Amino acid sequence: MTRRRWLAAALALTAARGAAQAPASAPISRRIPSSGEALPVVGLGSWITFNVGRDDAAREACVEVVRAFFDAGGRMIDSSPMYGSSQPTIGHALARLGRPAALFSAEKVWTGDGTRTAAQIEASRALWGVARFDLVQVHNLLAWQQHLPRLFEMKAAGTLRYVGITTSEGRRHAEIEEVMRAHPIDFVQLTYNPLDREAEQRLLPLAHERGIAVIVNRPFREGALLDALARQPLPAWAGEIDCAHWAQLVLKFIVSHPAVTCAIPATSQVEHLRQNMAAARGRLPDAALRERIARAIAAV
Repeated sequence: MTRRRWLAAALALTAARGAAQAPASAPISRRIPSSGEALPVVGLGSWITFNVGRDDAAREACVEVVRAFFDAGGRMIDSSPMYGSSQPTIGHALARLGRPAALFSAEKVWTGDGTRTAAQIEASRALWGVARFDLVQVHNLLAWQQHLPRLFEMKAAGTLRYVGITTSEGRRHAEIEEVMRAHPIDFVQLTYNPLDREAEQRLLPLAHERGIAVIVNRPFREGALLDALARQPLPAWAGEIDCAHWAQLVLKFIVSHPAVTCAIPATSQVEHLRQNMAAARGRLPDAALRERIARAIAAV
C-alpha cells in the first residue's frame, strides 16, 4: 500500500472512530497507543510565550491563557528546563487555578550529564508543583543513551507515567528513527505542519506502526507562518471543516494525520488560545482536502 492510500484509509478509520467516541461538546481526542488514555488533539506549548521572568502582569496573562485552555477542554501542557522561566510560570498558573485535575503534564530532561536525570526532573517537578509528571521526554536527544534507561526505571517505579524523546525543525530524524525502532518509548515529539512535511516520509508511519504517540511542535513556525498567512484571505472552502482562522486550518491539517496525537501551539494571548482550541472541534479534512490546504499554504 502506498503512503497516500494508507493515509486515506487511516483518515477514514480515524474519523469513524472519533465520531463514535467523542460527544459533540467534547474536543476531538486521540488515544495514547501504549495505554489507551485519550488526549485532546490540541495542547499548549510554553516555549518563548511563558518565559516572562518576574513580570507580574505577564505572569497573570499566562494564568488567563491556562484558565482558557482548561475551560476549552485542554489537557497537555508541555515545557522544558530550556524554556527559561516557563516552568515556574506554569506552576504559578496551576496554583492560581487550584491545580486542575485534567492536567497532563509533559516535561523534558535537558542536560548532558547522565547522572543528573532524576535531580533535574525533581527540580522541574517542584517548579510545576505537581506530584509527578505524566510524561518526561529527552529534549532534542541530548545524552539520550544515558537518560532513557533512567526514565524507564522511573516509569517502572511509578514516578512518571510515560517516556518520550523530542526533536524540532526537522533535525536528527535518522537518530530519532533509530530510537523509535530500538526502544519502547511511549511518545515522540517532532516538527510537522503544511510546510514542514519530512516527518510524513518515515517517522509518522513508523510511529503508527510501532504504537508511539506523536506530539507536534512548532505548528506555526513560532508564529512566522501565521504572520505570512495573515496577509491573505482565508479560503472560502475552509468553512467545509469549520475553520474561521488560518491557525485552525493549519492545526486541522496537522491533527488530521492519523499518527498525530496532539499538537502544542504556544501563545500568550487568550484570543489566540481560543482560536487554537477550536481546531479540536468540528470536522477534520480528508486526504484530498489536506493536500488542498498544503497547496494553498505553500503558495503564500
